[in-house]
Amino acid sequence: MADITIRPLELSDNADWRRLWTLYLEFYETTVSEDVYRFTWQRLFEKGEFEPKGLLAIIDGKPVGLVHYLYHRSCWAIANNCYLQDLFAAPEVRGTGVGRALIEAVHASAARAGVSNVYWMTHETNTVGRRLYDRIARRTGFIEYDML
Repeated sequence: MADITIRPLELSDNADWRRLWTLYLEFYETTVSEDVYRFTWQRLFEKGEFEPKGLLAIIDGKPVGLVHYLYHRSCWAIANNCYLQDLFAAPEVRGTGVGRALIEAVHASAARAGVSNVYWMTHETNTVGRRLYDRIARRTGFIEYDML
């Protein structure tokens, strides 16, 4: 396993964050507008219980992975839930523990916030990611529906 450092995003990380998030979006064969890039970056630094948060994974001084997550309320519990929204490890570091380290960092952050439920979704074709997820988490069996 590589020597991985996980840390919160800093304002000086914009170029690396954008590079990694663009690679994530390309993995899922999608894009977002320049407005979404700009507003997402701003929101990642806004204070507030329900604003999104972001972490970077660093190996040898180079950002190689990122995660976005956010807390939200639920009608099923008093405590908030934590939705791990975007998780990405650069292709050259997959299998080195970057994804797992990012997930564990989100789980630890949630625990510090008093949140025990951390969950996420992935596409059924994400076989590499799913191998990790199947080892560290419980698959719930729920199926997602979207109305766009």
